[in-house]
Amino acid sequence: MEMTCQVPSSLVGMANRAASQGLIQILCENVKPSLFQWHLPRRAFSYSPSRLKASERRRGHYEDAYAQQHARQRKATNLARQAELKEQRAAALGDPIRGVTTPFIRSFDSDVPEQATASVEEVSHTTTSSSPSEPPPSPAHATDEAHLNYYLTKPELTDSLEYSRSLSEPLVAENRERADPTKDAEEARRHNAGHKTAAEAISRIVSLENASSKERTRANVQRIIDTFGRHSTDSHLRPKAPSLQSSYSTVAEQKATPRAGPDTGSSEVQIGILTAKIRILADRYEGANRNDKVNKRNLRLLLHRRQKLLKYMYKKERGSDRWTNMIEKLGLTEATWKGQIAVE
Repeated sequence: MEMTCQVPSSLVGMANRAASQGLIQILCENVKPSLFQWHLPRRAFSYSPSRLKASERRRGHYEDAYAQQHARQRKATNLARQAELKEQRAAALGDPIRGVTTPFIRSFDSDVPEQATASVEEVSHTTTSSSPSEPPPSPAHATDEAHLNYYLTKPELTDSLEYSRSLSEPLVAENRERADPTKDAEEARRHNAGHKTAAEAISRIVSLENASSKERTRANVQRIIDTFGRHSTDSHLRPKAPSLQSSYSTVAEQKATPRAGPDTGSSEVQIGILTAKIRILADRYEGANRNDKVNKRNLRLLLHRRQKLLKYMYKKERGSDRWTNMIEKLGLTEATWKGQIAVE
């Protein structure tokens, strides 16, 4: 009966040397049977190196208190540096929803031109004049506004006020010999004061400072079309320089189709309109309306739509006067078209 055995790992070298001399059988007969009861290797005659010493070195390294403290300090330093770099990148990108507040964006609240002499905060709704016969000043200098409420224009308002003034003038007596000059002067003074008060009241009524959000948005959309529309910007903004591929192309240039009206479909106009609507939804979503899921969804849709248009505009018009003019007036930062936009 043949006897089979496995040699322990401590005798692997001895067995290899004995194999060349044909002494395996003698080795198995002379080895004590107790060596084979517990410490049998998994693979006999394995040539893979033992990892016991390496594991012991690693275990001893992690048990070292100084090494552990040094590793924790390096980890804390790396995490602090990562957080600092993250804040710097976020600050460089800017706010993805509002961007930077510019005078043009600030004028959306009252439609006061950027070159107005006084701001909205400097004129109060409750300001009273020193004399009771003089009306208080209108809010935000309504006479300086470019657009008015109820689809009115400034020439129409001026003509209407002059016509109402002519209709309300006091009648002049036909017989001037019996007329009292003092009474006529008093009536004229009273008429002028009443007309001034009525004109001030009309200017307050048609002012966008007192208009609803819907009417203010309509006027702001019209301002954006007049400001960024190519029917008005082509006269003073240079187009982007042609690329090398288009300059060496043999295809004849197509004639531009004449415009049939104001430009309402170009990318810069649509981006401006979306910016005005995003500002309104962002104002409503802040504060007590944080749980308004409908406005949150609408805000997210408008942000992503503007981001797509900005990416297209960045690809086509980057570095041109149109791109620079749009970015500076609307206060858009890189976060509005780069990366992911999340509404929290």
